[in-house]
Amino acid sequence: MEWKGYELHPETPPQGVKLSILFPGFNPESMVERLRRAGTPYGISFNKIERLSNSRLSLEASEFARDRGSYEKLHSRFFEAYFLEGRDIGSLETVLEIADEAGLDKVELKEALHKGIYRDRLQEHRELGLRYTVAGLPTFIINGEDKIVGAREYETFARAVSNYL
Repeated sequence: MEWKGYELHPETPPQGVKLSILFPGFNPESMVERLRRAGTPYGISFNKIERLSNSRLSLEASEFARDRGSYEKLHSRFFEAYFLEGRDIGSLETVLEIADEAGLDKVELKEALHKGIYRDRLQEHRELGLRYTVAGLPTFIINGEDKIVGAREYETFARAVSNYL
């Protein structure tokens, strides 16, 4: 399986945006409660989420990590930082701290981000996502045809894959 970073809301300002502004009538408490119920059997405790971070820098940093064999490690750390710790993964300072924690050279990363080395790759991922009409994350495309959106039970994936066996 190949993971691709996808910027679901590229229109998000660099400083992020309150979810209540982006989605009028949105209730962050009910969303977090659903996430907590889903995560409890796996020992995952979601933090209160009120702000949508601009994920561009963290996605570019993940591509930097991919080129160094650390994509999954860094991408997972960004997930934890945002959903479990309530950190702003759109902040350059936060991105560099998390990359450093993951064992990446933050000086080299900062330079790559400044130069925009991974912007074209993210644009390619964006175009691929638009072709598959990705509207939620995670989205899994199976054999270029079937699409599974969101965190789902093992059985959902097993059924989808069994169609190709």
